Amino acid sequence: MKSHLTKIRNTAVASLFSVGAMCASASAETLNIGVLLPSPIADVGWSHALVEGFNGVKEKYGDDVTFNIVENIQEGPDADRIMNKMVGDGNKFILLGSFGYMNSGLKLAKRNPDVTFIHASGYKIAKNFSPFTAKYFEGSYLMGMAAAELTKSKKLGVVGAYAIPELISTINGFTLGARSIDPEITVDIIWLNSWFDPAKAQASAKALIANGADVLFSNSQDTPSVVSVGEEEGAYVFNLNSSMKEYAPTKYLGVVTTDWSPFFTASVDGHLNGTFEGRNEWLGVDANVVVTEEWSPDISAEMMSKIKAVEAEIASGARHVYDGPILNQDGEQMVAAGERLDDGGILGINWHVEGINTPLPK
Repeated sequence: MKSHLTKIRNTAVASLFSVGAMCASASAETLNIGVLLPSPIADVGWSHALVEGFNGVKEKYGDDVTFNIVENIQEGPDADRIMNKMVGDGNKFILLGSFGYMNSGLKLAKRNPDVTFIHASGYKIAKNFSPFTAKYFEGSYLMGMAAAELTKSKKLGVVGAYAIPELISTINGFTLGARSIDPEITVDIIWLNSWFDPAKAQASAKALIANGADVLFSNSQDTPSVVSVGEEEGAYVFNLNSSMKEYAPTKYLGVVTTDWSPFFTASVDGHLNGTFEGRNEWLGVDANVVVTEEWSPDISAEMMSKIKAVEAEIASGARHVYDGPILNQDGEQMVAAGERLDDGGILGINWHVEGINTPLPK
């Protein structure tokens, strides 16, 4: 796996100023794949997981595909210009790796029906434009159960990137899981409004611990800053997408990983054989896209048994994280007993569950 990642990363474009060199010499038979990412690829985190997701494509198609990667581009005019440049340079399959790329990407897709787009974390669809999202809330629910056993303060803390539905649903899942074990637990959140801000992430983690949190959730930060603070300050910590255990060898609660390889490979297959059709790809534990692993040895055998039982129920569909009754943080019923919040309700979620102290940003 590492060798394929290295091959892909060797084609990466480190800055927007070198984008013009992309695809200049590719042959007619080569599929040029453009990848636009909101943070550095590095060795951990969201962008790292997306790039690794193309390992299956590289294994299957070898030199018949080229990867043209632009990393660490924030949403806005630069991202719009780069994705347009990717199309102009002949990339016929494009991954847009951030929620904020959605509207510009969709417009571009409609103007270029011969180009296939897959878009991370969004919800808008076109014939050649598929959003894809992991059901991170399934994994974070399980992590919440473990956090409930290990916390002494009954205060949990989250450092989050942006208050978008994908992250809100994941924090809700974490809270619901924890409170399924101990209803007295509360959760505080600090939003960074950035996918990659190591200094701010570090300061936020320290602030949460100073406020009493003894378990931290690094939610979509492409830096190990929060994880390192957990180790330094004696707070358990977990994160999404890829392992950061080396930064917290004694306080690592675990990781909710994602394996995008089957979906990315199937999408490329569909583009090449003409069967690609835009739809919302909503993938979780049952599809082996969301996987919880590297659990802390401090979690008791009894709790791990409970976690694995719940995980099996989620995978089978017998249980859902958003099964009612569920109240929001204002005490209003959002999901009634015996009911289940549907996919649309989760994909567009704009409310916090009971137990979260921090209001949503306005």
